[in-house]
Amino acid sequence: MPYSHFNQLDDVNRLIILSNPKTILDIGVGFGTYGFLSRQFLDIADGRNDYGNWLRTIDGIEVFDRYLTPVHKFIYNQIFIGNACDIVPRLKKQYDLVLLVDVIEHLQEDRGKKLLLDCVKKGRNLIIATPKDIGGQGAVFGNQFETHRCQWQAKDFDMFSDKFFVKHPDAFIVFIGKDAEMMKHKWLKEKQKFFLRKFSPHLYNFLWQTRDKVFGRKNRPQSF
Repeated sequence: MPYSHFNQLDDVNRLIILSNPKTILDIGVGFGTYGFLSRQFLDIADGRNDYGNWLRTIDGIEVFDRYLTPVHKFIYNQIFIGNACDIVPRLKKQYDLVLLVDVIEHLQEDRGKKLLLDCVKKGRNLIIATPKDIGGQGAVFGNQFETHRCQWQAKDFDMFSDKFFVKHPDAFIVFIGKDAEMMKHKWLKEKQKFFLRKFSPHLYNFLWQTRDKVFGRKNRPQSF
């Protein structure tokens, strides 16, 4: 499908925000969900630039150009049309973050693993999400590339040492790259704050207010 399943949106988007990339390559643009979210929370949300005069670079790759609309042209700096397996090895750019969300299940296993290795060469970090159960999806919207061809398992990512998995009931979500260890610590802190806000909001508010009194809003640390 040209969009990502709603129940993994928050986890993937949070990983993107925490990694704070200046340059992104979004492979399998589709509807443009992660390009839009990245532009919103990395460029627009900080309010430091003129609307539309983007400070970050977000490029994409899409094999099925019928998915692309004028909105994509506003969000993305550049979209390469064609098969990512052919395009990625030829790219001259290096990226802070490469996104492979709901992509590798559409490839045969050997081509999928080759694409992962090529992405690691082109990006400092890589976010992968792929279903734990790919089902029997075939062509969608007349796009044969939507066919599910390979069921991935956690062990298939053993070829990468610098990685961590985000626990998810329906998808394998993996962060791979040079910042994996740092990102793992950031992720755990985010989860701690989430559970604190949910189960002990009074304690969370007390800690937040105390932090502001001690450090001030401008100088307060990232975590408690």
